[in-house]
Amino acid sequence: MAYSNKLVVPQAKAGLNQFKMESAREVGVNLKDGYNGDLTSREAGSVGGNMVKKMIQAYEQNLK
Repeated sequence: MAYSNKLVVPQAKAGLNQFKMESAREVGVNLKDGYNGDLTSREAGSVGGNMVKKMIQAYEQNLK
């Protein structure tokens, strides 16, 4: 199965970028607009991990 970065809902792009920037600030990673290829794997992983953690928490809250 091939995967892509194509958004299912393109209108959500701005919100996702804001969410990513907020998550990066929370874990102390300095993201820039545009290219961030100079991040370490640890930094990038901490941002993504924090995003997933927050999405799971939001989903669990909606279950209540």
